[in-house]
Amino acid sequence: MFGTMLVPTDGSAGAEATISHALEFARAYGAAVHALYVVDTGAEPAGIAGADREELYAPSERRGREATIRITDRAEDADLTAAREVREGVPHQEILTYTDEHDIDIIVMGTHGRTGADRARLGSTTERVLTLADVPVLSVRLGDDRETATAGPYERILIPTDGSDAAERAAETALDVAEKYDADVHVVYVVDPTPYVLEDASRSIVGLLKEGGREATETVATMARDRDLSVTTHIRRGEPATELLTSASAVDADIVAMGTRGRTVGTGRLLGSTTARVVRRAPIPVLTVG
Repeated sequence: MFGTMLVPTDGSAGAEATISHALEFARAYGAAVHALYVVDTGAEPAGIAGADREELYAPSERRGREATIRITDRAEDADLTAAREVREGVPHQEILTYTDEHDIDIIVMGTHGRTGADRARLGSTTERVLTLADVPVLSVRLGDDRETATAGPYERILIPTDGSDAAERAAETALDVAEKYDADVHVVYVVDPTPYVLEDASRSIVGLLKEGGREATETVATMARDRDLSVTTHIRRGEPATELLTSASAVDADIVAMGTRGRTVGTGRLLGSTTARVVRRAPIPVLTVG
């Protein structure tokens, strides 16, 4: 499923966790690893050219070479095929272009956690890529390189669903990963009452939502059983991102796998904007499927 992998990097401190998870996936699937650094020229000063332009971007070019070599050296040490490139442009656009040019199957990127008002916005390169990419994106929280980062094997996978076609497509990818690692699967559906005025959210409405949740989780559970995977289902109620993160913690999940789009009526915002919130806040990797 994942024969070619792209690992974009901006040279940030804390990238060790991203590299470790990327190489774990690459080893499991025998994937070729492509490292990419984009020199951000999106806000280039008007009229700059020649030696002045070269001097302006020289530090970024150097940083890019060092960052991509770090990744390819690690990949080659693991007997994986590796390639690297430094290019100029708007980072998320160049990442997506590279993905198309090289038939990339999965993108593995680091992400910075955010707090406060920033949580409400899609702003980082990672979030733009996971929103726009046509291939799965594994987002990994940037860590502290002073500590040795480890990744895998993935023994417990949490799969959120809202019963939509997008969620089922994401589940197919997630179950492929679970099958590769013989992982336990936990399927969760969140009843989100917030689209309704609380006093108007009658027991019958909540009951219908729960019934929809049982059907949605059982659909994915059946898919898991067809692959001879161990599976449990969970129905929770509350704010979707918070409940998903609580579920991940409760089952000690190693990875969350979810769609980037889903229903906006009835089940609330389980997928879509919730995905971005989960990516920002999750301490474990999040695999998103468009």
